[in-house]
Amino acid sequence: MMFYINQLFDEATLDALCDSLNDDSLFEDGKKTAGRTAKKVKNNLQGRGDDTVIKGARALLEKALRKHPIFNAAALPKQFAKIMFNRYSDGMHYGTHIDEPFIGGARTDLSFTLFLSDPGSYDGGELVLCEHDGDEEVKLPKGTLVLYPSTTLHHIKPVTRGQRLAAVGWVQSRVRSSEQRAVLFDLFHALAQLPDTADNQNARLSLLKARANLMRLWAE
Repeated sequence: MMFYINQLFDEATLDALCDSLNDDSLFEDGKKTAGRTAKKVKNNLQGRGDDTVIKGARALLEKALRKHPIFNAAALPKQFAKIMFNRYSDGMHYGTHIDEPFIGGARTDLSFTLFLSDPGSYDGGELVLCEHDGDEEVKLPKGTLVLYPSTTLHHIKPVTRGQRLAAVGWVQSRVRSSEQRAVLFDLFHALAQLPDTADNQNARLSLLKARANLMRLWAE
């Protein structure tokens, strides 16, 4: 199950974040952090994990995600395995790969990409999710995030013009099963759609009870 999240940041905060990352010295060869298999197909630049600017950007993004109701309902985050910033210039790409099952000591249940470049400013660079029923290409407006299961094969198509900046990250969920997370999200969505009025109190309490008890059954 895939989710799109818009307006994670207000425009001023988003622009300030992107401006802070507009510095070549912040980035290094992305192969340094790739897994053994992914290293063979990875050709990009990645933010230096020990740089104070990168650390600040990472903290800003994690804080925003932890506060976002849709992200929390969809991911049910237990911990963030890692958040990184990457950049693709002309000719760079990332071949088909599967994310590592554990990153930073955390199981990777969900992956996300936050697009930080206007789609019209570069050609190529689509995130391609390889599903059983066909590939899905994702190229989103600046500031939009896609969240998807880490079990998905995926790749980044070559950038042929301009520069693609993005943040990527991985989440260990409180609920391991994607099917169970989908049920819990449906209950969250049903509650959000049901007006909080006196006439709806019994129905809302039943939904809240069902969601809470399923969390007790399924959460780790």
